[in-house]
Amino acid sequence: MEKMKMMLVDDEERYLMTTQKLLERKGVEVLIAPGGKEALDLLKLQNIHVVVLDVKMPGMDGNETLKAIKALYPLVEVIMLTGHATVDSAIDGLKSGACDYLMKPADIDEILEKAMVAFERRQRLEEKIRIAQSKKYMRSPREILKNDNE
Repeated sequence: MEKMKMMLVDDEERYLMTTQKLLERKGVEVLIAPGGKEALDLLKLQNIHVVVLDVKMPGMDGNETLKAIKALYPLVEVIMLTGHATVDSAIDGLKSGACDYLMKPADIDEILEKAMVAFERRQRLEEKIRIAQSKKYMRSPREILKNDNE
């Protein structure tokens, strides 16, 4: 079974470093990015399953980043991370394709739990895609018999 690869995106370096260490102690591979542009650059290079994305960041904010991630990498699951003042922004994020949101400061176990749910959702989607692709290339017994009789 594939292991989840997560990315944390936040402009607060101390939060990134601390959260990365705590999640890695729980066995999760975690990449970090200090902003939206850096997150998109990392997504080009790495197969990341789940992104925990801060809503309020300078430059490219979380909702802009979310829209770019969903346009370029639709299978990447995104969890929005928000402070009390930006709950409406997190809700906008849900409307734009985020699978969930967390309030800051988020408990490590809560982050991990939501990330695992998102990862399992992605795995189910990938399996549906694999099945659909294999059906496209497989012929039914009826088709095989029909072609063999001609």
